[in-house]
Amino acid sequence: MLKGKKILLGVTGGIAAYKAVELASILTKNGAKVKTILTKSACQLVNPLTFKSITHRSVSTELFNLENEIEHITLADWADLIVIAPATANMIGKVASGIGDDLLSTTIMATSAPVLFVPAMNVHMYSNRVLQSNIEKLTRLDYYFMEPESGKLACGYEGKGRFPVITEIKYHIETFLNYSQDLTDKDILITAGSCRENIDPMRFITNHSSGRMGLALARAAHIRGAKVKVIAGIVQDNIPEYINALQVENAEDMYQAVTAEASEHQMIIMAAAVSDFTPVKTSQQKIKKTDSLTLKLKKTKDILQELGDNKQKDQILIGFAAESEDLEKNARIKLKNKHLDLIIANNIAVAGQQDTAILILGENITAKFSGSKFSVAHKILDFIYYEK
Repeated sequence: MLKGKKILLGVTGGIAAYKAVELASILTKNGAKVKTILTKSACQLVNPLTFKSITHRSVSTELFNLENEIEHITLADWADLIVIAPATANMIGKVASGIGDDLLSTTIMATSAPVLFVPAMNVHMYSNRVLQSNIEKLTRLDYYFMEPESGKLACGYEGKGRFPVITEIKYHIETFLNYSQDLTDKDILITAGSCRENIDPMRFITNHSSGRMGLALARAAHIRGAKVKVIAGIVQDNIPEYINALQVENAEDMYQAVTAEASEHQMIIMAAAVSDFTPVKTSQQKIKKTDSLTLKLKKTKDILQELGDNKQKDQILIGFAAESEDLEKNARIKLKNKHLDLIIANNIAVAGQQDTAILILGENITAKFSGSKFSVAHKILDFIYYEK
C-alpha cells in the first residue's frame, strides 16, 4: 500500500520529533518515497542529516533558499500525502488561521494533496479549547487527524497527548493514500480473536486464531470514518487505543456480549473464532498430572446461527469460515444454513499469519483477495459497500 507513494513528512518542534525518524525509516523500508521538512524548532531537537541518511531524499528547512526552486510549491505539488508528525498546537493553529510564515506551513497552504496531522503534546495543551476548536475546523475542511495516545508524557504529566505507536500511524497513512473517510455514516460491530475454555485454573482449550483479521477490519473501518465496536476474545496484537473495544474470554461471554449489542448495529462481521466446544465441568483446582486425562465436552451456543435466525430488516450479517478442505463447498453450506448475507472463507493454513488469502461468497457472488490483512480488510469493506 506504500510502494512508490510520495510522502512529504513535516516534523515540528515537539519533543516527539525524534520519533519521526523511526516513522521515516518504516515508510522508506515499505517502499515509499519520503521527503522531509523540518521547522526551525524541530532542528533544535533532531538533526536534518538523520532524515536524509534514512530516506536518501531531500530534507528542507528554510523557506527562502536561493539554491533551490520555489520549494513550497514544488514540494506541495510533489506529494501524494503530507504527514505532520509530530504536529504541535502552533502548527495546527497556523494552518487553521491560514498563516504561512515558514516552509512547512506555506507548503501545507499550497498543496492539493491530503494532509494528515499527528498531534503530540502536553495533555493540557491537547485539551485546550482553542486547539480543539482548530482541530474541529480543519476536520470540517477535510484535513485528517490521528488522535494521540494516553500515558506518561515527556513533560511528566500523564494523560492524552502521547505520540502514537508508529505502526498505527503507518495504517493511517496507508489508508489516506488510498481512501478517504467515506464510511462516516456506517455503524459496524466486529468480533475478533479466539476464546479460551478453561479446563482448570491453569489449562484451557483454544485455537490458532490471532484476531489480526478482525482488528484489521476494525482499524480500516474506523480510519475511514465508521462507528466501530469490537468484541474481542484473545488477540495476539494490542487493540488500538482509538478502537472502542470490549474484551471477553470464553464462548459464553462472547455470546452474551454479542447478543446484547446485535440490534444496535447496521452491520455485524463475525471474524472471531469462537470455540465450538467447552468442558462440561471446569475443575476449581489444578488437575494433577496422570498417565491420561479424559475431557467431556459440550457444544457451545452457535452465535452466528442465532444472529442469522433473528437478523433485523436491512441489517447485514457477515460470517467467517476457516476450513482445511472443500473451502467453497463448506463455506456455502454455512452461508445458507446461517442466513448470512456474505461469508468470508479462508484456509486454516493462514491462521495467525500477517498475510491472508480469502474468498468472499454470497448467493450469486464469488470474489478472491490476497495480501496483508490490513489491505485485504480495505478490499472487504470496498466489496461490501460498493460492489455487493
